[in-house]
Amino acid sequence: MESQKQVIERLRTTFRSGVTLPLHFRLKQLQALLTLLEENETQILEALHKDLAKPKFEAVLSEIDMVVNDLCITINNLHSWIQPTYVNKNLATKLDDCFIRREPLGLVLIIGAWNYPLQLILAPLIGAIAAGNCAVLKPSEISKATEKILSELIPKYLSQECFAVVCGGAEETKLLLQNRFDHIFYTGSQAVARSILQAAAVFLTPVTLELGGKCPCLIFGRLDIKAAAKRLVWSKFFNVGQSCVAPDYVLCTTEIRDALLPAIADALTEFYSAQPQQSPDYGRIITHRHWDRLMELLHKSAGRVVIGGEGDRESKYIAPTVLVDVQESDALMEEEIFGPILPIITIKSLEEGINFINQREKPLALYPFSDDSQIVNTVLERTSSGGLCSNDGIVHMTLPGLPFGGVGASGMGSYHGRWSFETFSHRRGCMLRGWGLERIGMLRYPPYKERNLGWLRWATTTKKSSWGGCSVM
Repeated sequence: MESQKQVIERLRTTFRSGVTLPLHFRLKQLQALLTLLEENETQILEALHKDLAKPKFEAVLSEIDMVVNDLCITINNLHSWIQPTYVNKNLATKLDDCFIRREPLGLVLIIGAWNYPLQLILAPLIGAIAAGNCAVLKPSEISKATEKILSELIPKYLSQECFAVVCGGAEETKLLLQNRFDHIFYTGSQAVARSILQAAAVFLTPVTLELGGKCPCLIFGRLDIKAAAKRLVWSKFFNVGQSCVAPDYVLCTTEIRDALLPAIADALTEFYSAQPQQSPDYGRIITHRHWDRLMELLHKSAGRVVIGGEGDRESKYIAPTVLVDVQESDALMEEEIFGPILPIITIKSLEEGINFINQREKPLALYPFSDDSQIVNTVLERTSSGGLCSNDGIVHMTLPGLPFGGVGASGMGSYHGRWSFETFSHRRGCMLRGWGLERIGMLRYPPYKERNLGWLRWATTTKKSSWGGCSVM
């Protein structure tokens, strides 16, 4: 059996051979990945249900179809994406070819997370393949069934000389990070991300960090309370709240809260019945350790439970739970919840809600709910977040045309669709010069003359244009 180092050296040798560069090879591997999903959907769904009790509906939407859509968009557009982008020239470079060439980075490392254990490995892999890289994949060991099926299927469908799966826990990951990679793509917690950055710094390896944070849902002004409650409940309790983009807490006035609570209760009953523990559409917490953490946070909270609160450790079940009278200093506000617990914090004004958001780390996603477009635009203009979706939750990440990623503590870099291809590509600025216009070129040579400097500045300087139809003062 190969050691990690042997696997890495083998893949690096393959990359240097140039085998991953041709468009035909990249498309062949992308098609093979698509075939993997098509031929093994049943086994994949079984693994996801074993790990997280994921309902088929949720698993197909968030794990399989998102990846399939990304694959199809990439396959359909890769020929155009790899074409050089030509740039504007000045007089001195008029006869030159000046363009941006997208080239693969080399050997990349992709470290996935357990909450969407298939999607969070395969979605970045699409970009790595499309850009012409070799890749080492490290699935989460916490989602054991999905880790196992990935380790079996990837070598079966993709080139074993270019792509490898490394299994194991924290120690195996630590050993992996002692090796040089040309890019590291990590999805997970902020705590582990700091260790990733420290390891990457040794080799000055560029990184993409897809982290989390406390994504706020700010509800203000006029709106359809019943529709808002349904969208909030769906996005919060999808995958039992174990989503980095799930609404983490709600900010609203007392009046909206009082109208929202019965609508939330109705939506929960409609979605999961009066007995959510018996519902086939409601999943489970990934491990007992994660269950313990969530229940401890709930017990520490000074907020008042108005919906749910029950749990069963043996089955890793936690009821959909809503709390009110939650204060800024509450235990539930100290860290990302990552579970089916929704605190509601009351505010008196839109200004107070915006200030509450801005006083904290920039979230991965922000959800303003309001029928008033001016309120939504005010939130958009006066806050910063990785992404924003008004009057709904999490659906923005399903559109491949939008870059998905964080800002500040919620991450760095982005992916999905073309953005994945760009993340794993080096944009090489190229200028192919001939021997023409030497009469202009010779003006740069010593001995320097004031007159030559004037001519060079005229030939190379970008002229200032008017702004907004007026001269810039």
